[in-house]
Amino acid sequence: MVVLTPPDVLVSMRASHPTPGGVESAMQTIKNKPPPAASDLLSVAAGAAFAVSGVGVVLALADVQSPLRAPFVLFFLFAGPACGLFAALSGFDPAVRAAVAAAGAVGIGLLAALPASSLHILDVGGGVVAVAVITALLFLWAPARRMRNPGSGTPSDQFLKAIKKIRSGSAAFSIRFGAKK
Repeated sequence: MVVLTPPDVLVSMRASHPTPGGVESAMQTIKNKPPPAASDLLSVAAGAAFAVSGVGVVLALADVQSPLRAPFVLFFLFAGPACGLFAALSGFDPAVRAAVAAAGAVGIGLLAALPASSLHILDVGGGVVAVAVITALLFLWAPARRMRNPGSGTPSDQFLKAIKKIRSGSAAFSIRFGAKK
């Protein structure tokens, strides 16, 4: 049995840094990066969701009779607008974004189904196309808003800045009580 050992075993992992007293400091690692497995898993899940949604749209528009058609189309009708709203609401807390995106996706689905049911023209293709257009507009709105307001910050930061402007009196308008002209 052969055991491989390095010729010079490191006793401690210290590096000399140019500090004011010439003191050695321990090496530091950056731990604010997500582990690669978690970021890869998120990418794989997003790709799988996109594939399932795409298959649902194709099955609905091609009018293919398949047992997978209904679940895949329903997944698209919910996940598409939810992801679009999640992207459009950047700057908010992720839990708030997820809750608002889920509720908004249900609302968008109901608003897309309302005209079809009230006009008695229940066409799956028309509803899928309407939801796809709304989803595309939501995905396009997010980067367009960021390009229009590049350094504006989060909505809560904007709100607090506006309050500070009003309190300091540097706002474009001011409310004065009891001032007579």
